[in-house]
This record gives sequence, C-alpha cells and structure tokens, in this order.
Amino acid sequence: MGLFLIALLWLLFFVPLKGFAAPYAAVVIDARTGEVLHSRNADTRLHPASLTKMMTLYIAFEAVRNGEITLDTPVRITKKAAAEPPSKLGLRSGQTIAFRYLIRAAAVKSANDAATAIGIAISGSEAAFARRMTRTAKAMGMSRTTFKNAHGLTESGHLSTARDMTTLGRHLLYDYPQYYNLFSRQSTHAGIKTVPNTNRRLLAAYRGADGIKTGYTRAAGFNLVASAKRKNERIIATVFGGKSGASRNAKVAELLDLGFRRAPSRAPIRKPGRPVYAGNTGLGGTTQVARLTGAPKKSLRPIVRPSAATQVASAVVNTANQDRDRIQSGIAAAMAEADIAPTAPPVDSSDTRPALRPENLVLAAAETVKQPAPEQEIVTRLSTSGGHLWGVNVGRYTTRYEAEKVLLKTALSEMTTLEGTLRKVNQSSRGFDATFQGMTREQADLACRRLSARNVTCFMIGPS
Repeated sequence: MGLFLIALLWLLFFVPLKGFAAPYAAVVIDARTGEVLHSRNADTRLHPASLTKMMTLYIAFEAVRNGEITLDTPVRITKKAAAEPPSKLGLRSGQTIAFRYLIRAAAVKSANDAATAIGIAISGSEAAFARRMTRTAKAMGMSRTTFKNAHGLTESGHLSTARDMTTLGRHLLYDYPQYYNLFSRQSTHAGIKTVPNTNRRLLAAYRGADGIKTGYTRAAGFNLVASAKRKNERIIATVFGGKSGASRNAKVAELLDLGFRRAPSRAPIRKPGRPVYAGNTGLGGTTQVARLTGAPKKSLRPIVRPSAATQVASAVVNTANQDRDRIQSGIAAAMAEADIAPTAPPVDSSDTRPALRPENLVLAAAETVKQPAPEQEIVTRLSTSGGHLWGVNVGRYTTRYEAEKVLLKTALSEMTTLEGTLRKVNQSSRGFDATFQGMTREQADLACRRLSARNVTCFMIGPS
C-alpha cells in the first residue's frame, strides 16, 4: 500500500498528465513609460522556465560593466555546466571558451550549459550566483521572484511572475542597450558553432519584433517576453503558460497589437532606475566588489594647494565667477556621464577654453593684481611614495580642460580601483596627458585592466 501511494504521488507531481495545462498569466506595458496596458494573473507566482536567463544575462552585462570579467575572458567549463540537459551548446568539461560566446549561446539558443557556466564564472558556484540573481531582482522591484539556478529548469522555489519578468525585460532594454541587439538575431556564432534563435518565428512574423526571450518546461508551459517597436511606440508583452509554441506566439502577437492600439503615439521615455549593485558577497553578506551606482553624495572636487596669492586674495573678479560656473556645469556633466561613458574623445584643436579650475579658486581683485597669478597645481589627495611610484595614462588631449574633465569622470566611474591616487595633467609639445599617479605596480596593472574592460584607453607609467 505504501509503495502504491508513493507511485501515485510521483505520477501526480512529476509526470504531466495528457492535456495538462500550465496556469496562464499575461502582462502588456508601454515600454517607454512602464504603464500597464493589460494584465491577467500578473502577480501569480509561476515557473519562469528559460525566461530566467534574462536575469543571468543581465548580471553578465553588469559584471562586464563593473570590471568583474571581460567579454574576452576565457572561461573553463565545469562538470556541472557540461552536464546540464538540453537545450545546450554542447560544452565539454575542461574546455575553455570566451565569455562573449557563453552570452550569445544563452541569449539566442537558450543554452542551459552556457547559462550555468556564466553563473559559475561570475560567482564561483551556481548557488551563489542564484542568490545574486535574487538580490538583483529585489533591487529591481521584482518582489515575487526567487531564483534557484541560472538556466530556469524546474526547481522547488524557483518562481516568478508575469509582472516581474516584464520588469526585467524593460531593464534589459534600457539598462544595457548596447547588448540588446543579441535578442533580435536570427542566429549567431557561439564559438564552437552557429546557433539559431529560439524566438526566430515571432521575430520573422511580427512587424517590429526585436526580442526578448522564450522559455519552456512541462511545469511552466510555453513562456515568452516579447518586445516590438513601431515608429515612436514600443510595447513589451509577457505570456506564461502557453499550450504550444505556435499558440503562444499567436497570443503574444495579439497582446502586442492590443498594446499598440492602447498606447499613445507619443509619450515621454521614463527609463527605469538602474538597480543598486548587488554583486558577489562574502561571509556575512558583505559585498566583495563595490562599485559606484550613482552620483556621490560627497563632492570629489580637487583641492587647491595654498599659495601666497590665494592667502591674500580678498575679492573675486567677474572672470573668476564665469570660470566657477563653467566648472560646476563641467563637474556635474562628468558625474552624470561617469556611469555610462567612461571616457570622452579629444576635442578639436581649435578649442580655446581655459583650463578647469576648482570651484573655490580665489583670485585677487583686478585693481590690486598687476600680474596674473602663477598657475595653481591641482592635486586630488595627498599621498606619500612608499613604493607607489607607478601610474596610468588615460589619454592625451588638446586642452588641459578636457584632460582634467576626463580624469574626474574616470575617477568617479572607477572609485574603488583609483582610491588614493593623484590626478595630474602633464603638458608637453604634443598635448596634455591625463594621468593617475601614486600607485604600486600591481595597482597600476589592475587599474589598467579594469579600465580596459570599460573600453577606456589606458597604459601603465613606470618610475621615472
């Protein structure tokens, strides 16, 4: 009798019955504003299947952005990753493959082995990566989502909702637009072979469709988060629990049509706020790799070294006021750009703007100063050598203003690595070199590797 009951329970919970239908849920939003245009069972916790890989990919993009890994980093495939069931790329245990190909395979083919390899490469284990996935989900406002793995195969407690997955799709679109084209590729080369897109039928059949991710397991049914753009309008539609790939695609097309009918032709784009960085954590839950996630609350303006001229100054001339206003706007722009553009191109040689000066630079009144004051030396922080004789160069510019602006912007975007360094502009007949100095050889090497991962030109400077 006991064996019979065990067998019956196994049949009920692990073997889908003929005609079994997963619960249905759907959400449609105007991607520009986030406004919900249609919903049904939007907050019911269901199996997300391979929609999970949207979060795996989001964290992969985040890790590259934060210098944890680069697209060209060779990743060694573990036995666990190689043993994942299909859909898979066909990775072998012990094989090495560039990180970018794992991203392509997970995004386009929905490869489970690639997704697991991504998680282990970033966090050391899939369990640690799943915890990071859940932390990131909570930071996005995905309050009813819990991840247990990187691929989405059915696992107890691995659940999400149609609303949460729609939120995640919108973050992928706006937080990492440089990678979004992956989701619209009909096929892609994934290092060892070319793989087709699991969403290629909808991409080919629906006008304006350009993503995002399919998912299927027996427990979940046929899931899809889809995005389409027509003129100024963009709609994201999510379906959980489709009965087949074809019927799911038809339902998504119907929902996208509904969205385009209900959405206004013009609407402001209100991008979602980027979630607080929730990287790998050590013992006690402390974050091991800290990164700047927004504008700092404390000003990082450089300090002017005192001089006789500044000590006796008692007034500020009109030109100093203009300098101050220009610098304030330049610093504000640098702080705003630091999170999205780690470097700025050199300006045209015709740029004749004066060099950047700190806000609190004081000049003597015009009527009391007969000769221009000597140029102030601008320093970031005081530091002693102690073997810190190395530095890094982040570019040569045609004006001191641009060199100092890039130094400030780079410092804001890579605060942890450049902590304690001295920002200095070296002038020569060839231009103005933007440098960070006062580093050990190891610190300079790490800084250049981190900055290069952000596509910032960088080379080390040895002791002179």
